[in-house]
Parts: sequence; structure tokens; C-alpha cells
Amino acid sequence: MKRITRPYCFLLSLIIFVFIFNFAAGSYAQVIMEGHAPVPEAVAIPRPSESEVKAAEEAVAKFIQTADPKVQEINTKYPGLISVTVPRDNTTTIPGLMPFFQMQHQANLEIARKGDIELLLLGDSITDFWRNPEGLYAGKPVFDKYFGNLKVANFGIAGDTTQGVLFRLQNGEGKGFSPKLIMLMIGTNNTMQNTGAEIAEGVGAVVLELKKDFPLAKILLLAIFPRDKPGDPVRKTIDEVNRRIAKLHDGKKVFYLDIGQKFLDENGFIPQDVMSDALHPTTKGYEIWAEAVKGHIEKLMK
Repeated sequence: MKRITRPYCFLLSLIIFVFIFNFAAGSYAQVIMEGHAPVPEAVAIPRPSESEVKAAEEAVAKFIQTADPKVQEINTKYPGLISVTVPRDNTTTIPGLMPFFQMQHQANLEIARKGDIELLLLGDSITDFWRNPEGLYAGKPVFDKYFGNLKVANFGIAGDTTQGVLFRLQNGEGKGFSPKLIMLMIGTNNTMQNTGAEIAEGVGAVVLELKKDFPLAKILLLAIFPRDKPGDPVRKTIDEVNRRIAKLHDGKKVFYLDIGQKFLDENGFIPQDVMSDALHPTTKGYEIWAEAVKGHIEKLMK
């Protein structure tokens, strides 16, 4: 084993210091940045202030100036290697709807204007497909069987993201009615672009928006369903999101529920007859979902 020389010990110590500094500096901060929706403190990513970043940058600059020539050579050879890194801008909390979702958004606005809604469903394709009357992903027969007696509005849009839901709520889908309960699951479509921590912030922002728009409603916050195979990066990202958003449960307005294990076999795989593409529930998958939440929906709507 090679012995670590003194200059590299200093470099390693500095990198560790900067990491700890960045992590600790904003650990209790709430994220409210221009253009972003506010985020609950429970899921906020630690973000240092401008003065803290400046202090860290000055410490790095001083280190480089007084460092061993070998360390200075490394810094010259790889510009930016020895630097202060702050969390990147989080797109999941910036309200914005894809243009090709506008038609579905307008249809939802018409439903919102009519009012008389007890249960609001909010999410992406997994929620949207509760409306499918037939085919592999037919959720409607199951929904009619379990919840057909309720006044329901399904505001799921296939392909949507946390930022899309934020936009829709802030632009008409969050007013005109007063549901007793909202069943929310969103975030799986963010997994290709965002980290688990970023997605959790986006989900948290949606929850805050719902609490503002519907102050009398309760929120059944579902963990994002598992997808793909055990060990796949996306499965790990979803697990991280769920660990983080579980902190939003308060037992008063927000009720977190994770039913993901019900879709898995004993080895953690998703059977094809439950989700044929390892993402969207089949009719059998919707049956599992309905059975898992029916008691909670009945209780929370009383």
C-alpha cells in the first residue's frame, strides 16, 4: 500500500472540510428561491448562504496559494478540481407544464369549475390510467368496483412531473372545489433527470401547494411505486425519495403510505401480471392498489 504524502493529506483534509461545511451550513434552511415553489423544511436540501460560500471559496483560494508545488501543479492541470461545490438548481420545484399537456390541463379545469368533488386523484400516468376502460392497463373497472360511489376527479396526466403538477395547481386546478381527500403520487418521471433529494423537494413543494389550495382536505401521500429490477439505479433513487418524503407525514393533514412491497415478489422483482412493463400497473396491479388503500380512503374521508 502506498503511503499518502503530506501535500495530499492536506488536500484530502480540505476536501472533507468543504464537504462538511457545505452540508452543515444550511441544514435547517427552508428553500424559497425566486421562481421556485417553497419546500417543507423536512425535505429541503441543505444550501449554504452566499456569505458561507464566499468564506469557503476564500479558504480554498488561501490553501492553493500556500500549498505544496505539487498540489498547485495538480490545480493548474485540472482547473476546478479543488473548488467549492454547492447544490445545483433544482428543476423539480419550478412550476412548468409541457405544451402537449395543455389539452389535458384544460379538461381538468372544466372539471374543477364544476366542483362537487370529494376525492381528488393527482399524479402521472399511473394515476391517469385509473380511467382506462379496457386493455392491459385497465384501471377503470377496478376503480368503479371500489370507489364508484364517490365523487372523484382524476387529475393524473401521463408523463407529468412534480413541476407540471405545481403549474397545474397554481393555474386553476387548485381552486373551485373543496375535496375531502387528495390521493397524491408523483415523481417517477423525474427520476431520469433528478436526484432522489431533488425529487423529494419537488414532492414536498406539491404537498405545500395542496395544503394552501385545499386547507380543509387531507392528503394521502403515496410512496412512489417500485419500478424496474432490484439494484437498478432508478429503484435506488425511488427508495431515497420515499425515505425522504415519509418525513412529510404529520398524522393530521398529511398521511404517508408506502404500499410498494405489495407489488413485489419474494425476491424484490415485479411480476409481469402486476406491472407488465415494470412501471405501470395492470388491471391486477390496480386491484392490489385499490385493496391496499380502500380502508385508508374510507377512514380519511369520514
